[in-house]
Amino acid sequence: MQIFYESYAANVQAMEKALRPKENFDILTRTLTVGDEELTFFFIDGFAKDAQLGKLMMHFLSLPHAGSAENLVRNLPQIEVDICEDMDVALTAVLSGQTAILGTNFSHKCILVDLRTYPTRGVSEPEGDKVMQGARDGFTETLVVNTALLRRRIRDTRLTMEYHNLGGVSKTDVVICYLKGVADESFVMTLSQRISALRPKSLTMGFQSLAESLIRTRWYNPFPKIRTTERPDTAAAQIAEGSVLVFCDTSPQVMILPTSLFDYLQQTDDYYYPPLTGTYLRVVRTLILLLSVVATPLWYLSLKYAAILPPWLGFLIPKEPGALPIILQLFLAELAIDGLKIASMNTPDMLSNSLSVVGALILSDFAITVGWFCVDVILYMAFVAIANFAQQNHELGYAFKFMRMLILALSALLGIWGFGLGLVLFCIFAATAGGIGHGRGYLYPLIPWNGTAMRRLLFRTRKKDFDN
Repeated sequence: MQIFYESYAANVQAMEKALRPKENFDILTRTLTVGDEELTFFFIDGFAKDAQLGKLMMHFLSLPHAGSAENLVRNLPQIEVDICEDMDVALTAVLSGQTAILGTNFSHKCILVDLRTYPTRGVSEPEGDKVMQGARDGFTETLVVNTALLRRRIRDTRLTMEYHNLGGVSKTDVVICYLKGVADESFVMTLSQRISALRPKSLTMGFQSLAESLIRTRWYNPFPKIRTTERPDTAAAQIAEGSVLVFCDTSPQVMILPTSLFDYLQQTDDYYYPPLTGTYLRVVRTLILLLSVVATPLWYLSLKYAAILPPWLGFLIPKEPGALPIILQLFLAELAIDGLKIASMNTPDMLSNSLSVVGALILSDFAITVGWFCVDVILYMAFVAIANFAQQNHELGYAFKFMRMLILALSALLGIWGFGLGLVLFCIFAATAGGIGHGRGYLYPLIPWNGTAMRRLLFRTRKKDFDN
């Protein structure tokens, strides 16, 4: 903690030494003479609003004298104004976009005026979480915009926004949001203490850097530890149900805590349809996800034990199995699908759709024509590739993919016993994924059992009136 000096000139020199305006073209200083006193402004070009900063300077020039910091703040025509005695805090504020004012008559203090505006995109609907009907706005990379989108939906005095600033290079702003009296107070306290205790070098990758700082164990477990959303309506609904949100500046994703595996079965679209339709969509999504894990291993087992297969299941046996072993075909197809995804992401938007569709058709057609792959492999892998998009969380999709490949490998090595072992390992990984659950397991409400919560997760129930 560096306190401002008693000398105005020493403070200006110290701020200039730290901010280096002569070396940084975007860090600006401006000195005004007000009566027989001086005021020096420090601000960043691109963050400060030019019009408001100009009006502020005109206000100071209209004064007969500057006076004390308290007197200036009292009569300052601005909303967000503060007096600071810590130079480190003032430097961080300037780098965050605020304007710092030093004066000869209040040399041991600094006035901070918030005139900042961040470059930001519009609150358009998130690309990865669209709905057929309902709200079309989404979170952005600006923290105050995101909190305002939530305040717009929850007009309750119990809504709490707890601010933290994590040190390091980025000095990123983090906000814990919850509904006081509804959220678990002990969980909120634990989460706040854990975030305050973090000492990351930086959080330049936004929520992902924060998530990895909060959860450092079980890196080998592919299941996602923290659920996120880019939709304000989803975040507001979770807040009303007692969840805790974590906003991270520069990131449009908002963390929803605590997280369990069954939370991913819900999607926003379920609640914009009547209960019957929403329940149907949720049941179909759950069945498709579970089937995507065991579809290819079960088909491979049917080939391995073709001799004992009932006649009515004979259609499962391919007439032309291909030149490569079936197990190798399945793994190569898994890799090819990811290769097409990567190529599609790195392709310009105008060509991405055509590349993904045409590329998949050409590769599969040639692979079958030359005899490497059989038609059945392409069919089953096309199903699991599409099934991964039945839910919007890509991290969960890859977790199911890794589990499917593990079960497939064990089935190839140990047969039916390997398939059973793979299912056991799948359950173990899911049960031990963990996260920030504060006593709630990753398989809650299945373990520990909560019938009411499980029914609400599996079935879209009618919205009832309630008062918290």
